[in-house]
Amino acid sequence: MKDDRYEQLYRKFQWNVPERFNFARDIVARHAQDPGLLALFWTDETGREEKYTFAQLHSLSNQFANVMAGLGIGKGDVVLVILPRVPAWQVVMLGLLKLGAIAAPGATLLQPKDIAYRIQLAGARALVTDVENCAKVESIGEAGPGFRHRILVGGSRPGWASYDEEMKRAATSFTGEHSLSKDPALIFFTSGTTGGPKMVLHSHAYTWAHRLTGEYWIDLKPTDLHWNMSDTGWAKAAYSTLFGPWHSGCAVFSYKGNFEPRKTLEMLEKYKITTFCAPPTAFRLLVKEDLKKYRFSLRHVVGAGEPLNPEVIEVWKEGTGQTIYDGYGQTESIIVVCNHPSIPVRPGSMGKPMPGHEIAIVDGEGNELPADEEGEIAVKGHPPSLFLGYWKEPELTQSTRRGPWYVTGDKAYRDQDGYYWFVGRADDVIISAGYRIGPFEVESALIEHPAVVEAAAVASPDEVRGDIVKAFVVLRSGYQGSPELVRELQDHVKKVTAPYKYPREIEFVEQLPKTISGKIRRVELRKREVKKKQASSASS
Repeated sequence: MKDDRYEQLYRKFQWNVPERFNFARDIVARHAQDPGLLALFWTDETGREEKYTFAQLHSLSNQFANVMAGLGIGKGDVVLVILPRVPAWQVVMLGLLKLGAIAAPGATLLQPKDIAYRIQLAGARALVTDVENCAKVESIGEAGPGFRHRILVGGSRPGWASYDEEMKRAATSFTGEHSLSKDPALIFFTSGTTGGPKMVLHSHAYTWAHRLTGEYWIDLKPTDLHWNMSDTGWAKAAYSTLFGPWHSGCAVFSYKGNFEPRKTLEMLEKYKITTFCAPPTAFRLLVKEDLKKYRFSLRHVVGAGEPLNPEVIEVWKEGTGQTIYDGYGQTESIIVVCNHPSIPVRPGSMGKPMPGHEIAIVDGEGNELPADEEGEIAVKGHPPSLFLGYWKEPELTQSTRRGPWYVTGDKAYRDQDGYYWFVGRADDVIISAGYRIGPFEVESALIEHPAVVEAAAVASPDEVRGDIVKAFVVLRSGYQGSPELVRELQDHVKKVTAPYKYPREIEFVEQLPKTISGKIRRVELRKREVKKKQASSASS
């Protein structure tokens, strides 16, 4: 396909959102009319495998909707869902959508205080979790005044409703009010890189809008077997495990187990995965393996969560023959900028605006900026792909509007050809001796060096320059940190990017602090540096 195919699609696109829409009723139920159509291929680290058709998931989600209705859960009630990558997650999510309840996914890494915070903040009526996580919930005690029910998947326990036993008794047909597209459907909690998590409220129209994610970014076909590595508590699971793929009617591959680069590559080969979505953290580790020893069935590969370093894209393509199509979105939206399958990928670029979205780079007053000028990524108006707001926080919601624009808090620039290039979170940009330095380009230069697996660049206070660039580096196995390696890495950065951007300080670490969705918490490293420099200044 040529580039003009994208331009034509972008110009002609119209939303046409139906007045009533429910993903589980309108999409999954439609696919269920073909009794043999595969929806889910699940496996775990023990090698156990299970397959589910759309017809089976339709029936199971009807049963779960009946279970929850029997407990008194109904339209508008918030239900926390803390489950690992198991088939029950899809059943629960679909059942809650059918019921008109508001599903609020959470990561299994959440600790008791995190769970209590979410229950109280959301005013949750119920929680669904598994045996591995139920003790966390029990340790909370009295969670909230409206909290009534705890549903346990995979076992039985006093004080819990057993998912398995309740499902056996539930009817396989379900009737209820068909949701309006504008009705609330989901709450995602932001990753909390600054302050506590916020509740991002989405409508059923958001689930409808993810058809764009599947069609225009992941390029899914009904014949695909699609693997998204995201954990279920992250909005990326909505993008690429639930709504995006099943709009197209393709099968989803799901693996319950820890990430191991070699194991991941073996599974890509064994199960003949055709489309694959992984975060940059995973790709950075995968490209350290010998990719050419595997025989893949891949035809399309995407990455999201953070910008993907150009050198990683190049190594992956050399080893697999596939380009990684980067995409940009937020918990508050679907993918709004992406490398569309019909346009040439420029490694390091987020791509071009998703059809249906008017994107611009704006200044602090909401004025559009010209090409090559850095500003904030903004989305015009209120497309159905955007969140309804931060629930119960109208002032915070209003703070994201700048004139007609929703402003993302992310810095970028647009080149002369309409491609967008990520710079960093607004508060991540480093200003050193008057130079503005995006951490991403420093990190990209560092991980191009064979000794480096991961890197994070942050501002570190400096008396002369105001701030300097400091890099925290995770080394590849077989390398050891030393003054000599520090100098080697500094010289390397000077060669591959503007010399003023090189890290004047480098600290070798075992791992980088990350959010539960795998994003590097630069804010934590930055605070650590400020505290360290303040302590050093006080003692001298």
